[in-house]
Amino acid sequence: MPNDFQFSNFINEVSIQTKMENVWSNTCRSWQNCNEDTIQAFLVQCLDYNIDPQYCMSWVEQHKDEIPNWSQVSETSLAWVNEHTSTGSAISISDQNFS
Repeated sequence: MPNDFQFSNFINEVSIQTKMENVWSNTCRSWQNCNEDTIQAFLVQCLDYNIDPQYCMSWVEQHKDEIPNWSQVSETSLAWVNEHTSTGSAISISDQNFS
């Protein structure tokens, strides 16, 4: 059974990777075309397809040497992820409703 579980995880990961790459092809089209606007479109689409934007940005970051103006693209994507994902903002104990 462990092998079946590992294979299933592999298939799911490949499927997510393929979806993400398809989103990339439809939004950014190439590493050289990646800019502040296209990276935000990419992240929106990833979220729409239930792909973790942080996972997507980790993949994009692996290609940062191919992306013009990487520092600005990175800053824009980090701001977007912080604004649009639950991990972007900390939840304090005072935010909790214990009623």
